[in-house]
Amino acid sequence: MLMFIEKISAKIREMISEKGQGMVEYALIIAVVAVIAAVVLNTSLSDSISNAFTKADSKIDAATDSISTNKTGNSGN
Repeated sequence: MLMFIEKISAKIREMISEKGQGMVEYALIIAVVAVIAAVVLNTSLSDSISNAFTKADSKIDAATDSISTNKTGNSGN
């Protein structure tokens, strides 16, 4: 009976260590994917955001110039 319990406890320890190893492997894979995603998003996304703000700034400037031109043009009539 003692041998049976020892075999079962050894099997349980083996299963626990394998699960722990698998979890560590998954955590490492997730960490690598997260780092790659952060690098890709940081470079691509920052350029896209910068371009969007530049375009918006240009359109706002054009609109305010157009409004100020219309106000000065109408006040002379």
